[in-house]
Amino acid sequence: MTTELYWLTLTVLMTALFWVPYILDRLAVRGVWPALSDTKPEGGGPHSLWAQRAIKAHQNGVENLAIFVPAVLVAHLLNISTPATKMAVVVYFFARLVHFLVYLAGAPLVRTLAFTVGWVAQIVLLASILRWI
Repeated sequence: MTTELYWLTLTVLMTALFWVPYILDRLAVRGVWPALSDTKPEGGGPHSLWAQRAIKAHQNGVENLAIFVPAVLVAHLLNISTPATKMAVVVYFFARLVHFLVYLAGAPLVRTLAFTVGWVAQIVLLASILRWI
C-alpha cells in the first residue's frame, strides 16, 4: 500500500468516526430510549452546543472527502507519488483532525486555519496530478 492510500484510508476511517461524540451526547442529553426511538429530523432534538458543532464538523469533513478521495485515487491511478503528494496526505489528515477538534471546542480562528491547511493540501495533490509541481 502506498503512503497516499494508507493516509487516505486513515482519513476515511477518522471521518467515519466523527459521528461518535455527538451520538454519545445525544444519548446523554435525551436519554437512551428517546435517542434511539426519535423520529425527528437530525436537528429535531436537543444537543449540547459542542455536539451541534460536532455535527457541522462531521458534515464538513464528509464534504471535503468528496475532493480528497478522488484526488488521491487519481494520483494513484496515474502512478503519481512524490514527496509533495506524500506530505499532502499526511498534512491533510492532521489538518482535518485539528479542524474537527477545534470546531468542537468552539475556536473559530484555529478552525479556519486548520481548514485552510487542509485545503492547501488538496491543492498540492491536484497540482501534482496536473504536473504543475
